Amino acid sequence: MSIFEYNGSAVVAMVGRNCFAIASDRRLGVQLQTIATDFQRVFKVHDKLYIGLSGLATDAQTLYQRLVFRHKMYQLREERDMKPETFASLVSALLYEKRFGPYFCQPVIAGLGDNDEPFICTMDCLGAKELAKDFVVSGTASESLYGACESMYKPDMVIFT
Repeated sequence: MSIFEYNGSAVVAMVGRNCFAIASDRRLGVQLQTIATDFQRVFKVHDKLYIGLSGLATDAQTLYQRLVFRHKMYQLREERDMKPETFASLVSALLYEKRFGPYFCQPVIAGLGDNDEPFICTMDCLGAKELAKDFVVSGTASESLYGACESMYKPDMVIFT
């Protein structure tokens, strides 16, 4: 069993017309034993940017704390929020920095950039980015999520309110 599968996780992000959606499971487990059913995997960076962290739960929490710190430092220095592309580069650099003792996380980043253009990407634990125009998945259930996303995705989906 891979260390990525130890706690189990599933994160998915999908784009639509000037919008995005990001979702995850809430189960925290140790192999087949359920520990909690309210574990947070998707975190808000700012109003237009979210990150989902699949993988080892302790590494996900540590990585999120470091990302919050770096984002706040960016806000203080630049006096604005990060664009999704910039945040993805920050996450990639942070993961690559720890490549010899990596965080066992696979981030999914979803946000709205300039002119409310949706941006989604995922990475491996070393920070190699995979940009997508439709959907990205991460976690132990990724094979099942790929099938579900391929069958449900339509270009230019809109928000129903």
